[in-house]
Amino acid sequence: MDQRKLHKTVETIASQKFASEKEMLVTVINEIVNDKSIDIIGGRLWKLDPEIAGYRILYQTGKIDKIRLNFIIEIENYPSFDKIAEARTILGHESNEELRSKGIFKYSASGVGYKIKIKNKPYYEYVLALNSSHIDEELRLKLNIIATALTSQIKQRRLSFSASNLKANIDKARELQKSILPEHEYRFHHFDIYGVTVPADIVGGDFFDYLEIGDDKERIGIALGDAASKGVAAAAEAMYISGALRMASNFEIKISPLMKRMNKLVNKIFEDDKFASLFYGELSTDRKGLFLYANAGHNPPIFYNSQKNKIELLQPTGPVLGPSPEASYFIESINIQLNDILVIYSDGVVEASNNKEVFYEENRLVNLIKKVKDKNPKEIVYAILDDVIKFAKNGVYTDDKTLVVIKRTS
Repeated sequence: MDQRKLHKTVETIASQKFASEKEMLVTVINEIVNDKSIDIIGGRLWKLDPEIAGYRILYQTGKIDKIRLNFIIEIENYPSFDKIAEARTILGHESNEELRSKGIFKYSASGVGYKIKIKNKPYYEYVLALNSSHIDEELRLKLNIIATALTSQIKQRRLSFSASNLKANIDKARELQKSILPEHEYRFHHFDIYGVTVPADIVGGDFFDYLEIGDDKERIGIALGDAASKGVAAAAEAMYISGALRMASNFEIKISPLMKRMNKLVNKIFEDDKFASLFYGELSTDRKGLFLYANAGHNPPIFYNSQKNKIELLQPTGPVLGPSPEASYFIESINIQLNDILVIYSDGVVEASNNKEVFYEENRLVNLIKKVKDKNPKEIVYAILDDVIKFAKNGVYTDDKTLVVIKRTS
C-alpha cells in the first residue's frame, strides 16, 4: 500500500465519530492488524503517565502473547522512548525481558499525539508499536504515516472540542448579556421609551437599562454605556457596570455621587488600560418633564425640542469612567415637553463608515431625527438603524450600535 493511500485509509477510519481518543486509536490499530495488505501481526498502544514518568500499556492485539494489564515501562530504563521523542518512528530490538518473554524481539514504534515534558524533555502522549514478519524500513515508513494521520486526527478532535466549548461559553455569555438587558419597550407616565443594542460581534460592550427607583416608582433611571474594548472582555465589563448601576438604584443615590462611585469602581476593578463611557439620566412624574442627567465622556445625546424645532446636544459633564478615580461629575437638566424627543446612542452609530471610509457622523443623525420626529420611539430607533446599516453596508469598520429613544406623548 503506497503512503498516500495508507494515510487516507487511516484518516478515513479515524475521522469517524468516536466516544474517546482511546476508542479511535484502538479501532485504527485493529483495522491495521486485520489488513492483510499491510502485513502486521500485532500491535500495542502505550500511554504516557507523567506522574510516574513512564508508559503504561493501554491496548494490545494480534498473534502475540498478551502483556499483563497496567504493565509500565519507566522512561529512564528504556532509551527507546528518547529515540522516539527525537525521530518519532524507530525500528528497534526489544531489550525489556518481560516483552521478550512474550515473543517480541523486533518492533517498529512511533509517537502519536502532542508532546508532554518530563524532566524538561518532551515525550509523545502515545506510542504505537507494531510487529511484522518483516521489520524493515518500509514498515517504519508505514508506521510513520499511520502516526502522522492519527496525530492529525487527535489535534482536530481537540480543536473541535475546544471550539464547541468556546461556542457554548459564548452562547452562555450572549444569553447572560441578553438576560440583563431590559425589554425594548417601556412606558413611564407621559413618556414612551424604546431601546435596542446590536453587537458587532456575538457579544458586545454596549448596554442600556431602565432602572425603577424607589418603591413608589415615581422616578426612572435611563442608562446607556459603552465599555471601550471588544468581544467577551467588553461584554463582561458592560455587565459589571450594568449590575453595579442596578444595585445602586436600590439605594436611591443622587446622580452626582452615583457617578463618582461608578467611576471609582471601574478604576478599581478594571485593568488600567480599560475605561467606559456612560450617560445616565432620570425622569420623574414632574409635570414640566424635568430630566436630570450626567454624561461621563459619552457621545452627546440629541435632544429635539418640538416647540422651537431646535436641536440641543447634551455634552459631557465629567470624564469617562476609570482613568481618573477622583473626578467629579456635575448635573445638568432639560425639560422634555409634549412631542420632544431625546436620542441616546453609542459611538457605533455615528462612527459607522462606508467603503470610502467616510463616517456616518452626528450631522447626518440630527437630520434624520428631524425627518422622523413624528414617529413613535420604536419607529425612530429602527429608522436610524436602517439608515446606518445601509450607509455602512460595504464599510470595513464596525462597532456595537445601541440606541434609546425617549418621546413625551402626553
